[in-house]
Formats: sequence, C-alpha cells, structure tokens
Amino acid sequence: MTDHAKIVNQLRALVLLTQTEEQVARTRVSQARTDAVRRELTQNADNAAERTRLITAELRELGGVPDVVTPAIGRLSAVLKATFEQAEPLEEALLQDLALEHQLHDRATYLKVLGQRAELAKVQRLAEGLIRAHEATIEWLTVVLAEEALGGPAALVPTPFQTVAGVAARAANAPYRFVANRVNEALDTAQQRRQRVEDELGQVADRAGTLTDAVRETLTVGRAATLRRAERIARREGNRPAAEAAKSAREELGDVSADELPIKGFDSLSTADAAKAAKALRKPHDIRVLIRYEETHKNRSSVVSAAQVALAEVAKEAVGVDS
Repeated sequence: MTDHAKIVNQLRALVLLTQTEEQVARTRVSQARTDAVRRELTQNADNAAERTRLITAELRELGGVPDVVTPAIGRLSAVLKATFEQAEPLEEALLQDLALEHQLHDRATYLKVLGQRAELAKVQRLAEGLIRAHEATIEWLTVVLAEEALGGPAALVPTPFQTVAGVAARAANAPYRFVANRVNEALDTAQQRRQRVEDELGQVADRAGTLTDAVRETLTVGRAATLRRAERIARREGNRPAAEAAKSAREELGDVSADELPIKGFDSLSTADAAKAAKALRKPHDIRVLIRYEETHKNRSSVVSAAQVALAEVAKEAVGVDS
C-alpha cells in the first residue's frame, strides 16, 4: 500500500473516531458536577467537531471519497457506547473514554510520520494539532480517574445506573461478617423470642444480604437512619470494618453532622470563606465529605467547585501531572 493510500485510510479512521469522541463528550455534559466542567466538556465537543471538519477537508483534498456515512456511524457508535456503559461502573466508562483518546493520539502520531515521509506539510501540521489536543484530553481523563480512585467525587457524576453498577462491583468486598454475626446470634435466641428473631433476620437480610436489597436500601427515604443504626450496632459489637463501611456509605449520602466536617465552623462561614477553606483541603477523604455535605445542604456551586479544584490538585500529584 502506498503512503498516500495509508494517509487516506488513517484520515478516514480519524473522522470516524473523532465523530465518536464528539458525541461522547456531549453525553458527558449532563454528568458534569460543576458548571466549569460542563463548559469544558461542551468546548471539548465543539473542538472535536472542528477537528472532524479539518480532517474531512484534508481527506477530500487528497482525493478521498466524500464521506457521508462515517459521521452517522460515529454518532451511532457513541450512542451504543453510552447505552452499554450504563451497565458498568463510572470508572469503566471513563477507562473506555481514555482508550478512545489513546487510539486517536496514536493514530495521529502515525499520521504525522506518514505525512513527513510523503512530504505533505499540511498533513503533518494537522496531525501535530490532533496530537496536542488528544494529549490534553488524555491528561484530563487521567486526572478524573485519579479523583475517582482517591475516593472522589470526580468531576463527572455517575448516572443512576452507573451508581447501581458501582454498588454491584463493591458488593463482593462488603463486610458481610457483620451480617453473619447477627444471623448467628439470632439463631441462638430462645424459643420465646422466635418472632423477634425472624423480624431481625429479615431486616438484616434486607439491608445487606443481597445486591437487590442493598440497592433498594440505598434508594429509600430512611437509608441514612438505617446506616446510622447499623453503624451503632457494629461499633457496639466491636466490628470496626462494618462500622466504617456504614459510615463511609453515610458520608456518600452527605449524612454527616457539622462537627464531623474537616473544617470547623463550616456552616457559619460566608460563601467566599467557605470556598477558600475548601480549596485549601488536601486529604481526599476530607474533600469528599465536604463536597457531599455541601451538595446535600446549601449546595453553593462556588464552594463545590473550590473543593473540586482541591481534589483535582491532589489527583494531579498522584498521577504526576504538572498543575
């Protein structure tokens, strides 16, 4: 195959992948946690659309067949991707986004070398622009994944289905010893307490025994109260892992008291002072607790954004990205 044919083939592939990239970015806009992230994703999608235009123009200039099918395929690919990823945790969806960006980056690098060999300066310049764009997106996605790995909350909010998928993925590692202990205790209860035992067994099984019931418990109105009760019982019985798991789930719901926050007197701070204090936090757990609390109480966008910036800085340090 000649260099010219290889270049045309790579441009065609890049049009398809870039169209998919644009549609993925647009589906992510609705998952943005803050207005700043929403604007960034919208800009990313617009930039991808412009890259599609530039690649298509170069393809036609090199004599490639005008492509009216590829954009439709790209949109379809993105729709299918968005549909299938609903059955998996957010981190898996983001890893697939990252894989797409790496493929785009690698193809652009290959195109650059082909352009150099064929002495097509315009193709080379196009490829260099694509490389820079995808390097920036790869860095951003890497930081978002690092935020999630640090406990989040990440710049992107999981959809309800992805939240459920995340619960499923974590279920295998849940501290079920707590449930087993309660069941064993109930089975040893005397005959005259049978009815109470049956009720208790049912409650324990409903709360932690199966994925379906765990999801139901998470979505019911009394979930916070249930978690607090489970935490108290676990601490009373000396089961620290179960107590910490219940506390962690409670923190995810934003169900913490003011004295549990990492910033003393947080509720009495002005919006500006609260944002300044949030931005100074450096422990992922503290940042996560504060964001969840703020989102479920006053929900001030500037405070949430400041805390998200703090988490992004910690995530960049964790993956070795310069601020």
